[in-house]
Amino acid sequence: MTLILSASELSSLANMAATIDTIERAFHSLATGTAHQPAPASLHLPSSDAKFLPMAALSDVDRLASVKLLADIPSNHESGLPTQRSTILLSSQATGETLAILDGRVPTRIRTAAASAVASKHLANPDSSVLGLVGAGALAVAHVEAMVEVLPIEKVVVWSRTEETLEKFRAQTAHHKVDIVAAGSVQEVVESAHVLCTLTPATEPVVFGEWFAPGLHVNAVGSRPRPEHREIDSEGVLKSRVFVDSLATAKEKSGNLIIPVSEGDYGFDRVEAELGEVIAGSKPGRTATDDITLFNSVGIGLQDLAIGRLLYDRALEFGLGLRVDLAR
Repeated sequence: MTLILSASELSSLANMAATIDTIERAFHSLATGTAHQPAPASLHLPSSDAKFLPMAALSDVDRLASVKLLADIPSNHESGLPTQRSTILLSSQATGETLAILDGRVPTRIRTAAASAVASKHLANPDSSVLGLVGAGALAVAHVEAMVEVLPIEKVVVWSRTEETLEKFRAQTAHHKVDIVAAGSVQEVVESAHVLCTLTPATEPVVFGEWFAPGLHVNAVGSRPRPEHREIDSEGVLKSRVFVDSLATAKEKSGNLIIPVSEGDYGFDRVEAELGEVIAGSKPGRTATDDITLFNSVGIGLQDLAIGRLLYDRALEFGLGLRVDLAR
């Protein structure tokens, strides 16, 4: 039997603390060879701006194979539709049975914030208390929830293009009992933050390295997985010790790194490590208080597999989801 889980059911099952632990374990398994994570293909045709990415992964720890089909369609915005949609399929590693099909929106948002929290846990200064957010949408709300689990966050400095989004953000984060400060500019956010998260679908840089202060940790999250899109300018990359979720994926999909490389100012050999290598202890993370560290978060299928396992198990525990016999 295959369990089909909707977005509303997944929202009720999501648990950030458990997801952070799960994502940390997934990165560790990638570094130690108990998981396999190929760089995703990008499927597109000249007839539209749409790209479809099948993001596959395999894990001994979770006993699963998985694939998330991510549809990235920027022109959907003109019709009031989501510009990214996805569906996750989980299969038994042992038998190949399709165990579950999950709407991808909630798992993607939660696991992305959890990955930033894992990176911040291992790369930020441990006394970091000011969180900076460039963007105030649903992903920003999830990042507050994630960061307070791993760092002593007391203040959140946030910038948004619209007052409406900012007020919704305030309402959805009020229960965390942190001070929310609305910034007048992106520069104000960057210069105030101990940990900075960039969460916009920018195609050109909105964050500049000249604003980076010693000791800053950056989670570069928001840009689409397209080599021509980026949020961070080249100076920001050059000033930072850069860590990635997957080097193979970053080489194919991350404009934050691909563009400085194409300009001749940077080389992929300068990337410090994959995050899993830092977690496993095979590569160093932050080496000094004044280090500027940057986690370039493109997103990998193994993260979807890991949160998929967590949500599938919780759905079985609570009796949620629609059971379908696909073999009938």
